[in-house]
Amino acid sequence: MGRDIPSIVRGVQDDYRKLYYSDDQASLKVPVTIMAGYGQIIAGTALAKNGSAAGGIGKVIPYDPSSITGAEEAPARLYLVQDSGTTETELYVTIDDSYKVGVADDVYIVDDTTAKEQLGAITAIDRTTYTNRAKITVTTATGSTSFTTARFAYLAVEGADTCVGIAEKSTDTGTGADAKGALSVNILGNCVLYTEVLSNFDAAAIADLSAGSWGIYTYLK
Repeated sequence: MGRDIPSIVRGVQDDYRKLYYSDDQASLKVPVTIMAGYGQIIAGTALAKNGSAAGGIGKVIPYDPSSITGAEEAPARLYLVQDSGTTETELYVTIDDSYKVGVADDVYIVDDTTAKEQLGAITAIDRTTYTNRAKITVTTATGSTSFTTARFAYLAVEGADTCVGIAEKSTDTGTGADAKGALSVNILGNCVLYTEVLSNFDAAAIADLSAGSWGIYTYLK
């Protein structure tokens, strides 16, 4: 929808960036389906795979970087809007973020102080009781320490913290109720990429892919 007042939005299109230094035809890559709700996934985004026992098992999600400061580019995260409390199975996130997961997806919770806890499968997602937040009900209660918004507590789909490749093309998975997911291509290796184009790609992701760097280049074996 266009604007109702004359104005200019300044900027450039992200797709103009070049991802490959090497021949893209020589790279090892596979087609993948990205889960709905994660918005625009730009070419060069580090990817992970849904490791749930059911739900969206096998689909791809953005990779969740290991650092937790609140400043990361980390679309995989569903930040809490209310402290978890202790031994709690009902957790609150934004309504839009709730569309990043589905019933039967396994999730974990973590913040910048408390170690990650596995919460098992989502059993219900309530987006209608409140207009400002969604309630996600999980199988396994949190432990004896509360995960807090002040410490950037969030939920993420099981497997999000293990990088499995790099998105070759930009796609839009949608946000909120309009989220539908997207088809994409996951680069597995045998290529050299421009490091500057890679996003949410940290040291842990580099280790996951047995990748290396050479000046402005990152190579995937």
